[in-house]
Amino acid sequence: MASTSLSDQTAVSTVAPLSEIRAQFPALERRYEEHPVAYFDGPGGTQVPSPVVERMADYMLHHNANTHWLFPTSLETDGALDDARRALGDFLNARPNEIAFGNNMTTLTFHVARGLGREWGAGDEIVLTELDHHANIAPWQALAAERGITIRTVGMHIETGQLDWAAMEAAVGPRTRLVAIGAASNALGTINDVAAAGRLVHAVGGLLFVDAVHYAPHALVDVTAIGCDLLSCSAYKFYGPHVGVLYGRHDLLSRIDVPKLAPAPSTAPERLETGTQNHEGIVGAAAAVDFLASLDRGSAPTRRRALETVFSALHARGQALISRLYAGLEAIPRVTVYGPAPDQPRTPTVAFVVEDRTSDEVARELVSRGLFLSNGDFYASTAIARLGHETDGVVRAGCACYTSTEEVDRLLAAVEEIAR
Repeated sequence: MASTSLSDQTAVSTVAPLSEIRAQFPALERRYEEHPVAYFDGPGGTQVPSPVVERMADYMLHHNANTHWLFPTSLETDGALDDARRALGDFLNARPNEIAFGNNMTTLTFHVARGLGREWGAGDEIVLTELDHHANIAPWQALAAERGITIRTVGMHIETGQLDWAAMEAAVGPRTRLVAIGAASNALGTINDVAAAGRLVHAVGGLLFVDAVHYAPHALVDVTAIGCDLLSCSAYKFYGPHVGVLYGRHDLLSRIDVPKLAPAPSTAPERLETGTQNHEGIVGAAAAVDFLASLDRGSAPTRRRALETVFSALHARGQALISRLYAGLEAIPRVTVYGPAPDQPRTPTVAFVVEDRTSDEVARELVSRGLFLSNGDFYASTAIARLGHETDGVVRAGCACYTSTEEVDRLLAAVEEIAR
């Protein structure tokens, strides 16, 4: 297992213990065929703690209304949405007026892409990567087909699951209007140097769009440090409900030519939010941020400082878990593990296959032991195809804030038995 630094150890000691965290997730009480369920499906959507559900229920039962009217529940809804922008602003280190909400990251990205593309045409270029979820590929490909824009795609190194950085540097040029890149691969766990990508594209006057959906549950996003122009994430990946979150520089959100109804607000960020929003989901997204901040036991003076402490501790725990899981899987004969080694920048997510067994077969056998894992291509189909598993996909195990060492050991024992 990887060692933790003194600062990591200090952070761990000031954060709620694992037992207290797990107690807030009723889903962990579930049993399947007499086995306690262990959820390794977090990369596809985490479980939700009671405080988040309670906040959403309170809104629906006592404050539910549409926005911008004069009666109390409408005013309370306005206040709840303002509070949510502040919470997600703290989560991303952004200003509240730089936070927009939507159905999900995919819908928001299509919306933003269409708006940006109205200014671009033939000869302009967009840079994508093979590692990305197709929610950060298809919107830009559609734009290219509509506007005659050229797509340049940066490849990955199959052996390490990391981007070919020399190819990235070669792909960005004077005609680059945007680089769309994932902060972390939802399939392999690879963490990309998105700040470096931003420096490349900004040097030629282009924009940086970051997909942080898989990154946000594992490392605290800082849009200022990244230097991105736009960034998206999804609350259901960090212990909240199904709602998408978009950060954008306020000046950029104010001028993107997005389609909207004439009577709708024309100021940012509301101008990005088409139609009536999922108010209870937005309230839940804020509650998820507050849940994470509440795990701090060091009396941090601000929500952002609390989140910094908590994410430092959760990162240390996640590194210990992924080191144990990665090494354990590698030691099992007939099992192939994909993605960066534990000593490389990565999230606690690992992909693997078992020789002569389909990913469906492996996943079903794991389910029979109370181990819930996802399998397939996870919409990162380009990356999975490059690994040679386009037809059948791979099995993916992801650790979350509630994952225990005992659950990792259960998974390793089960995979070893299946691989025999």
